[in-house]
Amino acid sequence: MKSNMADKAYSCEVCGSFVQKSHLLAHMKTHTGEKPHSCEECGFSFAWKSNLMNHVKTHTGEKPHSCEVCGSSFALKSTLLSHMLTHTGEKPHSCEVCGSSFAQKSNLFSHMLTHTGEKPHSCEVCGSSFAQKSNLFSHMKTHTGDKQHTCEVCVSSFAYKSHLLSHMKTHTGDKPYSCEVCGSSFARKSNLLSHMTRHTGDKPHSCEVCGSSFAQKSTLSRHMLTHTGEKPHSCEVCGRSFALRSHLLSHITRHTGDKPHSCEVCFSSFARKSNLLHHMKTHMEDKPHSCEVCGSSFALKSNLVRHMLKHTGEKPHSCEVCGSSFALKSTLLHHMLTHTGDKPHSCEVCGSSFALKSTLVRHILTHTGDKPHSCEVCGSSFARKSNLFSHMKTHMRDKSYSCKVCSSSFAQKSNLLIHMKTHAGEKYLQ
Repeated sequence: MKSNMADKAYSCEVCGSFVQKSHLLAHMKTHTGEKPHSCEECGFSFAWKSNLMNHVKTHTGEKPHSCEVCGSSFALKSTLLSHMLTHTGEKPHSCEVCGSSFAQKSNLFSHMLTHTGEKPHSCEVCGSSFAQKSNLFSHMKTHTGDKQHTCEVCVSSFAYKSHLLSHMKTHTGDKPYSCEVCGSSFARKSNLLSHMTRHTGDKPHSCEVCGSSFAQKSTLSRHMLTHTGEKPHSCEVCGRSFALRSHLLSHITRHTGDKPHSCEVCFSSFARKSNLLHHMKTHMEDKPHSCEVCGSSFALKSNLVRHMLKHTGEKPHSCEVCGSSFALKSTLLHHMLTHTGDKPHSCEVCGSSFALKSTLVRHILTHTGDKPHSCEVCGSSFARKSNLFSHMKTHMRDKSYSCKVCSSSFAQKSNLLIHMKTHAGEKYLQ
């Protein structure tokens, strides 16, 4: 009856009035921060005993409230009532700003923060702020390193149960989410939604600094680092910092030598998955990128771009020290080592140092005697791929190097040079 009475005799000196004294006393705890009710199991404290009773059920696993439609059980009656809305489709809570509707009032409150931009929940460790308390709890795990959800198949651990469930699909191969346009299937609904932007061309996430738009929010987040210059991920070995965690993980493989991504065709291993994907195209017969000048075809567009420099003669990468120009940036980087004298790649057998890793790899073969490059015609083996290419010309009918004196032809330029000396009066024993 008091709820229908206008008189609210019990007033809070800070913010308002209440009909019942018990409500006032309970309300006052929001100002004092008092939490007298503690959980004996984990030590969590609560302002109200009812909240403690609900919390205790998370330890006992008790779920007394069951859904009559689907049989799902819940620890709290309020959770059951919220669940029932998934069957009725009812969304009684509407946003007064944009008209969006929600099944739960808490979801409406969370949604309202997207209009106000308010982020009331702050991390005490790094100061990051979040709109929702649940997001703060999730963020805290990045500091504690807590990964209590373990995969029973491969023993991988995850901070969140949702990540474990998504990971399990990699073992089962289950891809329940299908694209209605092209039929592609995905293990996660989020991956399907990201994929759909390829068909719609929708880019709803815009950068407030430069106006660039992106299909995925994660891509926008990575893009923002280009404006802030922030590199929060540091290597514990050499101290180098990276904007993205994925780049740090790729970098770590340089220290460990780990190459976890293997080609199923030739068993070559790679430190990065992107390198494996590029490598796989070398096994594919499809070479969609063709040169309009000579007709050569390539599996990768990047290879076509490099090939075109042979026709144009363009050398856009210049050395700031000596002015030499190069067609490829990688060649310029290798060239720069001739100025610095830096030889970071050392042989563990004899201690010799080399500027390029590829040179070290070739040098190692002098110790092992390994000849990995074999001729498919006669079976001859060679330590270097370039030597194999030279050898292959001996099987080819094409002898493009001709002697201008006697018209003799040779498959290799080196053989022509040796032959030319016979005209100069020199005798060579082959």
